[in-house]
Amino acid sequence: MEWPEPIVRVQSISESGTTVIPKQYIKPPSRRPSLQSFESDHVSIKIPTIDLSEDMDYSSIVTSMSEACREWGFFHLANHGVSPVLLKKIRSVWKEFFYLPMDEKNKYANNPVTYEGYGSRLGVMKGANLDWGDYFHLNFLPVSLQDQSKWPSLPSSCRDTIEEYGREVAKVYSKLMRVISKSLELEEDDLWRALGGSEFTATMRVNFYPKCPQPDLTLGFSTHSDPGSLTILLPDDHVKGLQIRKDGSWLTVDSIPDVFVVNIADQIQVLTNNTYKSVEHRVLVNAEEERMSLAFFCNPKCDLMIEPMKRFVSEDQLAMYSPMTYQEYRMFVREKGPQGKSQLESLKSFGPRSTTSVDVDLAENA
Repeated sequence: MEWPEPIVRVQSISESGTTVIPKQYIKPPSRRPSLQSFESDHVSIKIPTIDLSEDMDYSSIVTSMSEACREWGFFHLANHGVSPVLLKKIRSVWKEFFYLPMDEKNKYANNPVTYEGYGSRLGVMKGANLDWGDYFHLNFLPVSLQDQSKWPSLPSSCRDTIEEYGREVAKVYSKLMRVISKSLELEEDDLWRALGGSEFTATMRVNFYPKCPQPDLTLGFSTHSDPGSLTILLPDDHVKGLQIRKDGSWLTVDSIPDVFVVNIADQIQVLTNNTYKSVEHRVLVNAEEERMSLAFFCNPKCDLMIEPMKRFVSEDQLAMYSPMTYQEYRMFVREKGPQGKSQLESLKSFGPRSTTSVDVDLAENA
């Protein structure tokens, strides 16, 4: 499968000096950022913080996790165990990659079958409205699905740094799943096992949002919820841009040095039968500064059937979602790109079940 139109790199448009963005990046008025989003350097809110310090009382961590997941679906994660040195290094190698000559970057150009590699759009619908951003997407777990020939060879330390960073963040995911499980009054390993245990899958997406001459007309990433289990994001350490939808309003998330932003994704909402919900979010772009973030997507085992756990189903609270594998679920995103929470809504057992005919390689996760 190929992209429906020739690929244009957003970074190239930005660096051309244009003062007007191409029409395919202009969002409909109802989807554009509000003026408030750009006032006083994106006035931001502090989401809850979960501190994993060893000297923290575990029961307090569990209680804080329950409150954060029920009320926000997003939280900052401090003292997570990944060294600040490694965080600086992973940012540095990816920033260097995005400033390589275009011919070098295009050696890793991706396609809609796996999405793995250097990309500039999601979805295969011709004439789609596009987001103002480039990215690099790669498989990380299981190790058997890694194809390091698709990982950048430049800068020279890039592949080793990706490997080290991915291993450390995977450890963070393991810790978080146990805390989240306890916060749901389950056994520590219940949620972990329900998502495939050690056979969980993981991908990385490095997001690069170039300067935009008309940031009020577009978005770096359109409104969506993440399709997998849990996302661990290393945000830009200087430039804000991530927004979450809470109580009908868009709120810009504060950025804290060396602290991850973590969010509940769709499969946990399904497993917990709406007890913990994934939250819609989007990304603003900036006229003065570029922005970069690294998302580590933790997803279920691809062929594992996901449905509400018995613990969350009763005569008073029926199962809200039809069973579906993650492999089936991600097809929707592959075809249509980010579409809010419409795929999750379509899974509700009292509504239609929506799948698509996109033929997706099992080796890769959206």
